Amino acid sequence: MPTALITDDIFLQHDTGWGHPESPARYDAVMKALRHEGLLDRLSRIPTRRATDDEIALCHTREYIRLAREEIEAGYSQLSTGDTMVSRRSHEAACYAAGAVMCAVDAVMEGRARNAFCPVRPPGHHATSDHGMGFCIFNNAAIGARHAQIRHGIERVLIVDWDVHHGNGTQDIFYEDPSVFYFSTHQSPLYPGTGAPDETGRGHGAGTTLNCPFPAGAGRDDIFGAFERQLAPAMQAFKPGLVIISAGFDSRVEDPLGAFKLTDDDFADLTRLMMKIAARYAKGRVVSVLEGGYNLHGLASACAAHVGALMVEMD
Repeated sequence: MPTALITDDIFLQHDTGWGHPESPARYDAVMKALRHEGLLDRLSRIPTRRATDDEIALCHTREYIRLAREEIEAGYSQLSTGDTMVSRRSHEAACYAAGAVMCAVDAVMEGRARNAFCPVRPPGHHATSDHGMGFCIFNNAAIGARHAQIRHGIERVLIVDWDVHHGNGTQDIFYEDPSVFYFSTHQSPLYPGTGAPDETGRGHGAGTTLNCPFPAGAGRDDIFGAFERQLAPAMQAFKPGLVIISAGFDSRVEDPLGAFKLTDDDFADLTRLMMKIAARYAKGRVVSVLEGGYNLHGLASACAAHVGALMVEMD
């Protein structure tokens, strides 16, 4: 089975304004890199679709869904809930970004693809159930996880987040839910100021949040070590049926918004490790969702390394 790529030019129409790091050029850079590396023609291209309000409401409140739509349609340049720049087509792009992840889940669960990569924008992991923030409108990875559970009957989903920023929104949505395990490596202190080691879940969800913050300058030894020594053993008990990666490449060396030192080879190795976990517990099912990454050259080369690793069949 091939690796699927779920794309749409609608992602270019989310206009964040001149000089904003989360720009349409990010999408272009990723697609050009996949083409330049000879990967694009080997990927199964799957179109996305627009997520409905009911599907978005799997993870977001109806009030926030209405607020985001109304503010964007009214011409706001920034959501009132936080630091998310928007334009006239941003709501449509956000709905298609969430839809892309659901399409990826469908393709993987139905056996049409071994795994999938979704180079979507706007990103999603900072969006809580009732707030857009940190460049994010809707939480694409979280919606994909809920879709897998409701449509495909997956009991347990692992969401892994290697973005340099903590995915506070994903953590918030599943903090009391034992059926979704959230694992994050991130720089601390850094925006949004969450993700301490003692944030481990609450109530029935106690123990299914695992945060590994590291100081500026952390690299392969710290981050890969956390995946090997903390995440992998935790999965022996959790046994996910699907792995979703919040793939933020602002943890790469030379990113302007972070100070981690991961390289393209490191992202390829992290990808292979996630594929091994998925092969052991989830029949190899992996869906990767683009989050951050703001050095265009670095984002492009890291994505190519990541997708190249996804395309290699595991033994």
